[in-house]
Amino acid sequence: MIDRKSVGIVGCGWLGNPLSKELSDTFKVECYSRETTSDDSIFWQSDTIIIAINTKDNYLQTLQKIAKLSSPISNIILMSSTSVYREFDTNVDESANITKRGLQKEAEELMQGLRDKLVILRLGGLMGEDRISGKWKSVSIFCDGEVNYIHRDDVIKIIKKILESQVVNDIFNLVAPLHPLRSEVHKKNCKIFNLELGTFEGRTYRVVSSEKIIKRLNYTFLHPNPLKFWE
Repeated sequence: MIDRKSVGIVGCGWLGNPLSKELSDTFKVECYSRETTSDDSIFWQSDTIIIAINTKDNYLQTLQKIAKLSSPISNIILMSSTSVYREFDTNVDESANITKRGLQKEAEELMQGLRDKLVILRLGGLMGEDRISGKWKSVSIFCDGEVNYIHRDDVIKIIKKILESQVVNDIFNLVAPLHPLRSEVHKKNCKIFNLELGTFEGRTYRVVSSEKIIKRLNYTFLHPNPLKFWE
């Protein structure tokens, strides 16, 4: 019997829990909450540690703790965000020179300084299942523009393929390859789910490219079009 590689997932929430279930068919998987601190746990000796936590509650300090507890030879996969490109209002990819350092970019640089084997995944707006664009709104006025969304199913499949392909050091954007307007997505979802449509003022033009991950993994998106995420 072939010994299966081990994967430890920090963060068992909306992404981490289904990711754990999907990977368990191929890998030995443990999923811990971000509060896990035991330094003698076999969890921290996993071949790969996947960090799938949100940025609240002392995020940078938590990352430092994870890097310290993890085995020096463990691969690290960090869930980051395309919010690192907030200064851009045009087509953008991983080669962009980011000068405005927000929390997410600080987190990337922190982990790059602490670990040699690090894969950074810059996720677009995470959607799918109960996360419906236009449903949960704290505002009613939106700036229109091309969306940079990613379906949870694709995030999970891409991570699995990264593990199987043994990619250990790179940065990738994870964004669906099609970019309909936010107003188009909201209008369609309002019809499907009987929601109230907000208003749109202004326009942005940021389109985040996913060509690098597509070419590196020869990946075909399960959900390439955000207009069809909830069909």
